[in-house]
Amino acid sequence: MTFARDLIIGGADLPARGGRTISVTTPHTGAVYATVAAADPADVTAAITAADNAFPDWAALSPFERRAIFLRAADLLEARAEQATRIMAGEVGATAGWAGFNVWLGANTLREAAAAITAPRGEVLTTQQPGLLGMAVRQPVGVVAAFAPWNAPIILGVRALAAPLAAGNTVVLKPSEAAPMSSGLFLADILREAGLPDGVLAVITNDPADAPVIAETLIADDRVRAVNFTGSTAVGRIIGTLAAQHLKPAVLELGGKNSVIVLADADVDYAVAAAAFSVCLNAGQICMSADRLLVHESLAEEFGAKLAAALTALPAGDPADPAVALGPLMSAAAASRVAGLVADAVADGAKLLAGGGDPTGAHYPATLLSDVPAHARLHYTESFGPVCAIDTFTTDDEAVAKANDTENGLSAGVITENTTHGLRVAARLQTGIVHINDQTIMDEPQAPFGGFKASGYGRFGGRWGIEAFSNTRWVTVATEHAQFPG
Repeated sequence: MTFARDLIIGGADLPARGGRTISVTTPHTGAVYATVAAADPADVTAAITAADNAFPDWAALSPFERRAIFLRAADLLEARAEQATRIMAGEVGATAGWAGFNVWLGANTLREAAAAITAPRGEVLTTQQPGLLGMAVRQPVGVVAAFAPWNAPIILGVRALAAPLAAGNTVVLKPSEAAPMSSGLFLADILREAGLPDGVLAVITNDPADAPVIAETLIADDRVRAVNFTGSTAVGRIIGTLAAQHLKPAVLELGGKNSVIVLADADVDYAVAAAAFSVCLNAGQICMSADRLLVHESLAEEFGAKLAAALTALPAGDPADPAVALGPLMSAAAASRVAGLVADAVADGAKLLAGGGDPTGAHYPATLLSDVPAHARLHYTESFGPVCAIDTFTTDDEAVAKANDTENGLSAGVITENTTHGLRVAARLQTGIVHINDQTIMDEPQAPFGGFKASGYGRFGGRWGIEAFSNTRWVTVATEHAQFPG
């Protein structure tokens, strides 16, 4: 069954002004799953106008009324888990487990945003002048341009809009061209049913070829006051540059080249299970996936053999099969790109311990390498597939140096049975996120989520998300007449 969807502007479903549409295909079958409108710049401007018009009333709405909308939306999302699973399978080839996690975290992100709406929004300041009450007050910025990716479409679609809306802003959302329903239109339907007023959220879908002009039109409009982008580092540089040119703050959550460090005091079997999970969840298509496994030399042989066996035994195939843990990549082209990184590394002298070879359509096996030389593309490039490389170390200094030897700085894991040892190592890692005695993938809606270096800047989650999409104003009240000179 093929679905057809329009743009959402001003609360209404509208075709693109030029009447154009694009097809969305299922990765592992190539079948057309949906047809959606392909916006042009005039549609973007219309969406911004609707959002700008809706902003004053939304910002002035009682926080308790706004909170109720978010709580209803969270319940609705959970109630539609089966529908969400079908949509994610159709658009991105998601397994049922991955889709279920998206729904669970997406609903909890909405609930955390609801809690943030009625949380304290400022501070009382000390003042130098007698009889003066000073306050730091947070206020919404206006219209926020939001960009959501395809790889965790419900999680990251919700994250694109939840904090900005909770802060009192309106949002124009550009979902992924590959997952326009699960990262945008489906979520907007839920929020509308939950009572979100017309115009507060617009959804603009587009032809991939038009992405640059759509993004530039959206960011350049004077009525757009902040930018929210999750995606690759390469595209993030472009979005960040556009935002800077127009003097607009941006929150950028970009790619990672993440390491799991296995210290000498680690439980090897636990480390293997953690690493396999981090490498293969969603076929490695997560910004937090582990690309590098840095293992103490005393454990390397045992760890490598056990992990190779675990990856080889991983059930792979059709994501519709509940027993399958490793489904397809986003496309045959994505699988070919990953296979090319592996082939180049092997040609450069890396050893293949598991997997490898040619892709089968959009499918690529879980792959483990060792001895990847520093000049190989895979050494520094985010694989964004079920591929990782083992390297060894003898000292903490060597492990930290290798983990930090990347332009990215998103997440890290330190596997150890000695917490103080793990804390000492973690303190030296140049990442925005680090998990001690765990792997690299974790997301909780109340935590400050974001990276360092080329993994972006700004934070999502809890009060940090509200702060990212609001302005701080200094407000004073004189409780007595001031004495002026002269």
